[in-house]
Amino acid sequence: MLINPNELPLKQAADRCQALLSSKKVLVCSKNRLTLTALCLCTPILQSLIGGATTEEEGLDLQLKFNPDLLITSEDLEKGYGIRLVERVKTHSPKITALIFLGRETTDVVHEAMDAGADGVMFMSSVGSGHGDFINALTTTNNGGVYYPKSVRTAATATIKQPPELIDPLSERKREVLRCIIQGMKNSEIAESLFLSSETIKSHVSTTIQKLGVRDRTQAAVFALTHGLVEVDI
Repeated sequence: MLINPNELPLKQAADRCQALLSSKKVLVCSKNRLTLTALCLCTPILQSLIGGATTEEEGLDLQLKFNPDLLITSEDLEKGYGIRLVERVKTHSPKITALIFLGRETTDVVHEAMDAGADGVMFMSSVGSGHGDFINALTTTNNGGVYYPKSVRTAATATIKQPPELIDPLSERKREVLRCIIQGMKNSEIAESLFLSSETIKSHVSTTIQKLGVRDRTQAAVFALTHGLVEVDI
């Protein structure tokens, strides 16, 4: 694969990335020191970067010290585990946006990353493929959505967990709202899609979170997807 940094699409992607990160504090973690260094020197990320780490403990220390808005991590680290780092970081800072790149494309690993609270899950194989996963993940999560591209959703639904019996089952309308959340839509976009007010959508989201016994809309999307509560386009 040939990458030409002077190509217009790459320049446009860099500009878009810079705009999306302009008001963010970013923490980057990766096992590969060369990749980590390259990312840290990338101009759009450099201006927002608070630190880079190669181990789980270093990443957690930086998170506790600087309270970043965005964590970008790989699954494998020199010491520790990227998915566990996401879970630990989310425990300390539930509002942080966590994006993770997975080297293993199995259902179990995808479920694990989702259950840890990752707002965006991508496969390493998508990097440089032209699908724009990273920029799409930044855009979607910046708008309050979750980013699980088609390849990830396909892996996630390959094996469905046994769904629990809900005391108060979800209405079809709430299932529609869940489908929209899984597709990365924010409340205003869901309202426009379903011809409802934003306040009504907000109420549906809040009630759904309560019924499912999860902590937020991201976990509601994960729960619905991995337990087969809704059918989504994969």
